Amino acid sequence: MKTRHQRIVFIVGSVALLGVIIALVLNALNSNISLYVSPSDVFAGKAPQGKSFRLGGVVAEGSLKREPDGVTMRFLVTDTNKSIRVRYTGILPDLFREGRGVVAGGTIDQNGDFVASEVLAKHDENYMPPEAAQALKDAEKSRLESSAGEAQQSY
Repeated sequence: MKTRHQRIVFIVGSVALLGVIIALVLNALNSNISLYVSPSDVFAGKAPQGKSFRLGGVVAEGSLKREPDGVTMRFLVTDTNKSIRVRYTGILPDLFREGRGVVAGGTIDQNGDFVASEVLAKHDENYMPPEAAQALKDAEKSRLESSAGEAQQSY
C-alpha cells in the first residue's frame, strides 16, 4: 500500500475512533444527568418517569413528620402552587427547616410520593438555585392569575 493510502486509512480510522469515544461520553453524560423539577411540573407530567431527578421548592410549614423507626422523615415540598409528599430515610442536613428552600434527589414511587435518596438544604437565607427561584415565581404568578380569574367570575 502506498504511503498516501496509509495516511488516508489512518485518518479515517482516527476519526471513526474519535466518533465512538464522543458517542460513549455523551451517552454516559445523558444517563447521569439529574433534571430539576418543581412540584407543579411533577403534577403537569413533566417529571421523568422511572428516572432519578431533583425536586426543588420550599418545605411546607407544619409538614415535617418523623416515622416510628426514627430515621425516616416525611414532609411536603411546595412551590406555593402545588405540593408533593417526600419520604427520606437518613440524616437531614443541619440547615434543613420548615419554610426554607430544599432540593431533593430521588424518584417518584407508585403512590405518587417522592422517595428521596439525598436532601440538600440551602446554605443561607439569600441563596436559591436560579431554577428554584424561577419555579417559585412562575407558580406564584399562575396562582395569582387563577385567583384573579375566579374573582372576576364572582362579579
